[in-house]
Amino acid sequence: MNGIFAPASRAISETNFHFPQLTSVYRGKVRDVYTIGDACLVMIVTDRISAFDVVLPRAIPFKGQVLNQLASRMMHGTIDILPNWIADVPDPNVSIGWKCEPIRVEMVIRGYLSGHAWREYREGKRMLCGLQMPDGLRENDPFPEPMITPTTKASAGHDEDISREEILQSNLVSIDDYDQLEQYTRQLFKRGTEMAAQQGLILVDTKYEFGKKDGRITLMDEIHTPDSSRFFFQDGYTERQKKGEAQKQLSKEFVREWLIANNFQGKEGQVVPEMTDEWISRISERYIELFEKLTGDKFVPRQTATLESDIQAQVDRSLATIGYR
Repeated sequence: MNGIFAPASRAISETNFHFPQLTSVYRGKVRDVYTIGDACLVMIVTDRISAFDVVLPRAIPFKGQVLNQLASRMMHGTIDILPNWIADVPDPNVSIGWKCEPIRVEMVIRGYLSGHAWREYREGKRMLCGLQMPDGLRENDPFPEPMITPTTKASAGHDEDISREEILQSNLVSIDDYDQLEQYTRQLFKRGTEMAAQQGLILVDTKYEFGKKDGRITLMDEIHTPDSSRFFFQDGYTERQKKGEAQKQLSKEFVREWLIANNFQGKEGQVVPEMTDEWISRISERYIELFEKLTGDKFVPRQTATLESDIQAQVDRSLATIGYR
């Protein structure tokens, strides 16, 4: 299939399927989304990787499988909090579900001063999305309580920080819906924190995307994966903080740090540094490590020799089951 790497590389860089009743195809940074009829979505989670809102030039073996299988588990583990979009997961790289009307705000929640929040903080800023960050914190210190720091959901380019007040003034979300989004965000973060703790991990920060289906707020996209979340290891966290050492973490942050060290942050005129085979393998290993640490299960890589036909057959069967032939 055009766009799928040779089996030795085990990476899906793009897809080109033709499913029954296909009406449109959207290719995002990581996912290829096929709309079936007017209500169903087939989401192929590729092995593409993005950072700073830029798709990097090489795909990462098994990354899509890790993301899809983790997201499926996490969605299943939070279904009692609110409904989600998934109807079936027929293949390691595929989720099928219901089309929702997206809410154009991403709900980011931060339990610790890390990543983007830390980069703002070390520049002397103490306000983030209209919220005050305390003085005297060091990188990776916990906040007194988790902070919700939303961003705009850009269809292209960079998402931007936005405050609750700006969201309501811009009529991006009604006040009732926004209050509900905040409540869901805190409930999901609490559940994700508990699930991570069971595996000896700390959920540091994450983001949630929501939409509406039949007028009801519904959880979309993926949750608690290395692309959407940051995890620290519980073991040794306190000692490393006391010594001012870097935290051992499982997330995509190490990719961002590598890019920053090589003078790339997605800004105009900057060039993505070379991604060697060794570096690609290292990223793949880190994603697999996170899957195993977060689930407690051994990762079983899919076979690639018949990948195209496998996906096509599994999706066709699933669509027929839910009424699309």
